[in-house]
Amino acid sequence: MTDVAIPGARDVRGTLDGAGDTVVVACPPHPQQRGHRGDPRLKAVSGALGKRGIACLRFDYGEWDEGRGEREDARNAIRWAAGEYDSIGVFGYSFGGAMAMLAAASVEEPLIGVSALAPAAQVGGDLEVVDAVEALDCPLQVLYGTRDTTTEWEPIVEAARERGAQLLELPADHFFLGKHERIAGSVADFFAGLRAP
Repeated sequence: MTDVAIPGARDVRGTLDGAGDTVVVACPPHPQQRGHRGDPRLKAVSGALGKRGIACLRFDYGEWDEGRGEREDARNAIRWAAGEYDSIGVFGYSFGGAMAMLAAASVEEPLIGVSALAPAAQVGGDLEVVDAVEALDCPLQVLYGTRDTTTEWEPIVEAARERGAQLLELPADHFFLGKHERIAGSVADFFAGLRAP
């Protein structure tokens, strides 16, 4: 585990777990709802990635900026990773799932794939995540809970299905209690199948 300062105009710090030629940048849930890089779903995913020889960069967003600054934080984390690793994936949970897709669809670095757990369909009133789903030029995985009433995930799942994304439906609410290991394994398998041979 290594602390990382992400270069950029905002104060963004991360924790780098594991080692390998591939890294997954993990975007945390909403910072105003106590979302942070220590989120148990992010840590479970990081642990599962490590078992497959894939590093994970979990980071905290800078000061709240209605989603726009947070998207740039995610892009800057991807840019940092591009200077350190051969291949990069992006994962996010809830608000972080939206950030993962918004950043991946608008960053100049090539990505092996994006995985989003319970992603929000809209951020900040005008950041449309469905548009990002359609703009992605890499494989996509979306995991969602059928009892999730916290985020409006249905438009994302519909758009993801239309583009042939990998979908995992879980009988769970937004917090996925008791399902963290299954989610982590599915996410890690997704990225392990995409990394360069």
